[in-house]
Amino acid sequence: MMNTIRRNGRRRGFTIIELAITLSILGILAAVAIPIFMRHKANAKSAEVKSNLAALRIAEEAYFSEKGVYYPASAEPPLIPGATQVDFNFMTSDYAGLGWVPEGRVYFSYAIAVSADGVGYTADAGADLDLDGIVQLWGYSKPDGAGVMMNGEVGCDAGFLKPIELGRCSLSSSIY
Repeated sequence: MMNTIRRNGRRRGFTIIELAITLSILGILAAVAIPIFMRHKANAKSAEVKSNLAALRIAEEAYFSEKGVYYPASAEPPLIPGATQVDFNFMTSDYAGLGWVPEGRVYFSYAIAVSADGVGYTADAGADLDLDGIVQLWGYSKPDGAGVMMNGEVGCDAGFLKPIELGRCSLSSSIY
């Protein structure tokens, strides 16, 4: 038998207590590492929204310099995505007129609300990356002629934004 073989008067192998301690340590490490990994994964997905909103700002400024007004765009995709990427339908969306399209599939839904005078806008985006029912909202807002910032179409509350600065725009947003 394997566990009765002796070497120098000692048994070879591990005791049940040694195995239990090892498994306990591995369980504690997993309990700490898995949430950290999930948070880093969500942070990586959130990087999309920052670069796309910055690109939308550039496209809006180019459109404004040509036409004298900002360009509104309805939410695309129309429903707020979850933890997996979805198609951005450029050809049938309002974004075809703006000339902006994200690279590949997206985690966020994007929209642009324009003020009544056409000289202010809020570009916002939302997603539920961790599927907890709390939508992560980001936005960029440029005040209208009277200095008023409007709320976004996806759900961004412009009151949480600083003018002309990309940021999170809801207290209930996830922490990413």
